[in-house]
Amino acid sequence: MQESARKEHYMEPGQEWKADFFRPEDADGVVQLFLSVYGKDYPITSYIDPELLTRKNAEGRILSSVARTGEGDIVGHIALFCSAPFGGIRECGAGLVHSSYRKGGVSAQLFKHLFNEAAPKFGVEGVYGEAVCNHVFTQKEVYACHSEFHALEVDLMPGSAYEKEKSAHGRVATLFASRTYQPKSHRVFVPAVYKDALDYLYSGLDDQRELLAAGKETNAHSSTRMDVSYFTFAQVARFAVWEPGTDFETVLGQEEKKILDQGGVVIQVWLNLSLPWVDEAVHVLRERGYFLGGILPRWFDHDGLLMQKIMKPPDWESIQIHSDRARRIRDLVHEDWLRALKK
Repeated sequence: MQESARKEHYMEPGQEWKADFFRPEDADGVVQLFLSVYGKDYPITSYIDPELLTRKNAEGRILSSVARTGEGDIVGHIALFCSAPFGGIRECGAGLVHSSYRKGGVSAQLFKHLFNEAAPKFGVEGVYGEAVCNHVFTQKEVYACHSEFHALEVDLMPGSAYEKEKSAHGRVATLFASRTYQPKSHRVFVPAVYKDALDYLYSGLDDQRELLAAGKETNAHSSTRMDVSYFTFAQVARFAVWEPGTDFETVLGQEEKKILDQGGVVIQVWLNLSLPWVDEAVHVLRERGYFLGGILPRWFDHDGLLMQKIMKPPDWESIQIHSDRARRIRDLVHEDWLRALKK
């Protein structure tokens, strides 16, 4: 960064601060914070455009919590926003702290504000997040906020996102965690091949589920309903499969080719576990080299199953894990990845 940019983002250390809800006058400070940590190429425009950030907060599309000093400086930020197919749950993300304030508990207080004040105030039904695995600090903070881990997303984040901070040497895995605010008990159809794994994953859920065996045949002549998103900067594709039809393998192959032609490295598939014929889709995916990621509570309003495919060998040794449960999830995912290697 040029010298003028460094001065622009200088923050007087040692100021008193408090975690609070976003105000319009915070927008410039939030943008300066993101630029100071990630630089001008940060790929999510909402956090480097003060007018856009203010408008999305006013509309409720982003719900920002900030750490603000008495002088009005913004030393930390975190937010709730929509990214799942079901809009009643929110992702917790866009969290960062100014380099001069990283040993003062800012991040922990922002997490507490978001989980204990923001989510209840705005009627969020559930909060989920992705704790990076190039260190364990975020994992500890997520766990301290009564969230539990349910999945491991292998190689989700590109190493380029951490170049400025020099905190990763390659792609970074994340642990998916969630916390329920409004319970919704419902039936889940479990693919036979993942029965033991899902028995374990559901043992940590803070809500009730009735686990039933999948296995019914796909409805004859049904068509696949699937939404596709591709994130160019991350080289990640996400396929939200609301309903796999008899043409699922054909549709999947067509979409895979499009992603690979664009240079995609990671493909995630989200399967709707409310369907008793989900077993057939799981079989198709496993035959094409996909492996288990975990469960996604309330993803389609009903739960989802994450499966994933990586176009290069992941660096499993670089994945840092804090808790015993997360370590067990890592082992389940790694074992299924080894199986997928043989395809």
